[in-house]
Parts: sequence; structure tokens; C-alpha cells
Amino acid sequence: MINKSPDVLIIGAGPTGLFLALLLTKLGTRVRILDETAAPGTTSRALAVQARTLEFYRQIDLADDVVHRGLRLEAVNLWRRGEHAARVELGPIGQGLSPFPFGMIFPQDEHERLLVEKLAALGVAVERRTALTSLEETGDGVVARLRTADGATSACEARYAAGCDGARSRVRAAIGAGFPGGTYEHLFYVADVEARGAQMNRELHVMLDDAGFLGLFPLAGEGRARLVGTVRDDVAGDDHAIAWENVDRRPIDRIGLQVTRVNWFSTYRVHHRVADRFRRGRLFILGDAAHIHSPVGGQGMNTGLGDAMNLAWKLSAVVDHRANEDILATYEPERIAFARKLVATTDRAFQAASSPGRLAEVVRTQVVPRIVPGIIHARLARRVFFRALSQTGIEYRASPWSGESVGEVRAGDRLPWVAPAKEGEPDNFTPLRSLDWQVHVYGTPPPALRARCDAGRLPLHAFAFDDRARAAKLYKDGVYLVRPDGYVGTVFAGEAAAAGVASYLELHGVRPRLS
Repeated sequence: MINKSPDVLIIGAGPTGLFLALLLTKLGTRVRILDETAAPGTTSRALAVQARTLEFYRQIDLADDVVHRGLRLEAVNLWRRGEHAARVELGPIGQGLSPFPFGMIFPQDEHERLLVEKLAALGVAVERRTALTSLEETGDGVVARLRTADGATSACEARYAAGCDGARSRVRAAIGAGFPGGTYEHLFYVADVEARGAQMNRELHVMLDDAGFLGLFPLAGEGRARLVGTVRDDVAGDDHAIAWENVDRRPIDRIGLQVTRVNWFSTYRVHHRVADRFRRGRLFILGDAAHIHSPVGGQGMNTGLGDAMNLAWKLSAVVDHRANEDILATYEPERIAFARKLVATTDRAFQAASSPGRLAEVVRTQVVPRIVPGIIHARLARRVFFRALSQTGIEYRASPWSGESVGEVRAGDRLPWVAPAKEGEPDNFTPLRSLDWQVHVYGTPPPALRARCDAGRLPLHAFAFDDRARAAKLYKDGVYLVRPDGYVGTVFAGEAAAAGVASYLELHGVRPRLS
């Protein structure tokens, strides 16, 4: 089923656009999603699925599919001049912090096919070989001019438009946003291969020396891996004429890896850019249209998926008159701050990993293999590392929709996960499947709060305040108003909680979906 006059027109059917379409459809918002390509991609660079993405996916019953089809990353191996230098065990590195305390490898091409499948099951098909030619705002919506592969043109009216159309985004151009940043000097390759060797042990391997960069990423299935490496400087001038035979084989040979088959091969240059605005009026940009950066840490695709989660429930709330329209103004500041921080962080890490020179080589070959394993084995360091890599540490404390706070968990923070008392029982993330506003109390709900919630049909969930809640740094008898995306809107305690929650909802015009 295709809606010709949707609430939201989505341009671009990569993971970000597909997830946005899934969320909006689940929320009852009419969408239309189009893409210039004839089919989902068959090659990709994005591999990692982080814990925060899996938490979002759990809200729409998608996480189990990804975990089942993907591969858990158990360890990282560091190599120096062909010698094994260190092994960093990851395992459940985020134990106690997330229902998904591990990293996943699930290639973007397979990821896209899964999202397309789930969206089709809801009656929404991607309109393929359809290009956006122009986009403009009207008084109460947008008008998009479209062209199909056969040259036919048409117009689509929608209330809002979301550009998930990549680094060369036409929606970003329509917004008039700049895209400052730059391009790294090195040319990289990515290859899907079948191989033999001790390194084909379903763990990540990274070569750190002067023989060029090499990363070996395991894939689900026997003998499959994704190689990411540098192209020799003497052939890097013509990006389009480069083949597998041109890659720098020294790192591959030094570790004794035997590549038996190359299923596909591609080259790319790494960019670092963040748009100077993510919105203008009824037009929004997400994913690579808004920010691109180095592949360090596997953050790119996950950041786009986070954009989609942030924007989807807000658009749906405004379309259904369940929140004041100014909630749309929170999308840009909440997401652009993280994008800028991420680009700066990955830029520093990428420069350290790929820069030439004696000092950089010493850091890669001597400092990193000796220090990193010990740091990661320390409990506090593991928690800090997991929060950063998994994106569970993203917070929106500065958002204009982040209200009052009590205790260590502040308004704008991700609601901390509290493990169930027994395996198989519900946890405090289980109610988030409603994609709706809700109140969590860790302790005893004040009677006045329960009456307020009942009157406004606002879901109230009471959890025991025990060692698990204390470890999550939740406040005893704390009252947490939780947003549909699992972030805390405001926090109260005591008898003032009922009036405080009611005041927040009234101020922002919030009505639960079930009210």
C-alpha cells in the first residue's frame, strides 16, 4: 500500500529512512518512502549494530531478528608487524548496563533487507527508481517533485519531509544547510571475502604498523569476513580503476591470511562533515545527509538510526495533536550536539590509526597494544568504554524539553536499564514497547500520582527500589516521566510529583497515545 498524500515523505531507503518509516507506521502516521536505487544495496561498509540501537529495535520487536542473524563480537585482536600483540576480550562488556551488553556485527546490506521485509509486512513498500527533483514548503505542508526512471514526473504533497538521502542529499540542499568538514587523504577499500587462517576465528583483528592499515571483521557464516584496508599510494590516484589486485597486500601477507575468494570489492574515501542545521520548517535531514565521519567505532549507521528514533515520535505526536509543535524544534539541538562530538572524537582516533610518521607509528605499535588491554579489563574502564561505544551514554540534558531533576539520573538522560529479578521476567524496558509517554516509580508511588495518572490515562509502572535500582543510580521513590524513546523528560520525588508531572504535560501539550 502506498500513500500518495502522506503525513511524512521520506526520501532515501537506507537503514535510517527505513527505520523512520517503520516507527512512523507503528505509530499510525502515514508515510511514503522512495529511493533512486532499483533494489536494496548488495554491498556496504557499515557493520556494527550497537546496544542502543538494539534497545530501540526491542521497542518494535526487531532486536531478536538482528541478534539471531548477526554475530556477537567477543574479542578484538591487535597485530604488530605480523606478530600477535594483544587480545582484548569483550564478551558481555556492558553487563548490567543494557539488555544487550555486547556489540553485534550485522552488515548493512543484510540489515536493509530485514528492514524492508518488516516494513512490507506493515503494508508499506519502498518506491524504487524514484528521484526527488525539487522540494519546497507551502503554508501547511511541503510539495515534492518526483521523477521515475522512465522519465515520468509527478508531485507529492505531504505535511513533512525527511531527507535520509545520503551525503549528496537534495533535501539538505533544499534546507540550505552547509556541510562543513573535509576528506582524509587515504583511499580505503572494503572487500567481502572468503578466507582461511588462524584469524578466521569469529573475532575482530586489527593490524597496527607501517605496512598499511588492515581490519578483519568476522561475519556470520563459515569462513566469511569483511576486510577494510588501505590502497597503495602509487595506485590511489584513480579511484574507479582500482581492483583487488591493487590493494596493499603487506598486512594480509604478514598475518598469514589466505583469501580464497573475493565476493565483492569497493573503494571509498573517508569524510568528516556535520551539516550546520538539521531542519528548516517542515524539512528535516537525518543520517548521512546530516553527518558523515570515519568508520572508527562503528558509529555511523547507528547514529542515523538514533536520529530516526528521535524524530519519529515527535513528528507523530504533532501530526496527531498529542504535543505542542515546538517539540519539533528539539530534534536539531538534541542530535546535532552528539553528531559534532562524535565527528571530533572519531577524527582524533582515525588520525591516530592512519597517520604516517614515526610518532604515530610508535603510538600504534607500542602504546596501544600494551595499554589498551589492561585498561579494558578494568571494571570502571569497561563501563565507560561500553557507554561511549554503545551510544547508551547519549543524553539530552540541555534540551528545552528536559525538565526538573532529582538524584543522579537527570532529565534528558537515557532511562537506566534495571535487570529483571529472574531471567525471563519483564524488566523496566518492557513497557517501552508502547512507544508512549509513561511514568516509572522506583519505590512506592504517591497516591496522588496514581490518581493523576489514572485520570489522564497515563501509564504508571512501579518497580521495587532494591540493589538493582540502586546500582542503576535511580532515586528511591523517584518519579520519572519517560519519553517514547526511552529518555527521561522530568524527575520528581515525594508529594510534589503528581503536580509536577501534570504541569510538565500541560506545559508541552502532551497527551498519551492511549488517552
